[in-house]
Amino acid sequence: MPHETQELDAAPPPLARIVEALLFVGGAPLTAARACETIHGLTEVQFTEAVAALNTEYRGQGRPYLIQAQAQGNVMALRPRFKPVLEKMYGGPRAARLSPAIIDVLALVAYRQPATRQEIDTLRGHDCGSMLRQLVRRGLVAVVHRADADRREVTYGTTARFLELFKLRSLDDLPQTQDLQRL
Repeated sequence: MPHETQELDAAPPPLARIVEALLFVGGAPLTAARACETIHGLTEVQFTEAVAALNTEYRGQGRPYLIQAQAQGNVMALRPRFKPVLEKMYGGPRAARLSPAIIDVLALVAYRQPATRQEIDTLRGHDCGSMLRQLVRRGLVAVVHRADADRREVTYGTTARFLELFKLRSLDDLPQTQDLQRL
């Protein structure tokens, strides 16, 4: 019997289970391109099919989670009806007021990302470093590129939390100039 278990462990897991493991590990949202880099021979079509098959399986089994597509990639998330479990365990989201100045900085990052602090400072007409730090602490903005030899400054972009908080599926859902003119 132990020999039989060893043989099962030696066989590679099915593709869908490998994709599931990558998503389970967490970290940055998993893109099809990143999955293809990680799994030798995987195509973007196979990745998309594996995600769809896993979601179908989860739904059929009544699992409290699903694989959710976001602008930055795919993540494992609780189904909306199970969010109260998370809130009960960790507390609900705290309401935090954002000042008009911080909202301006957040909007500039959202529309111009990746944006440097210098770009934001120039557009606002004064130093926005403390506001960018607040937005990073609140998880609405993140450093998307660190400075290197060619670039002296870090660049900032919005996060999945930003999309969730403002109920956006992707940055494409941000209002455009023509939408704002109608208001």
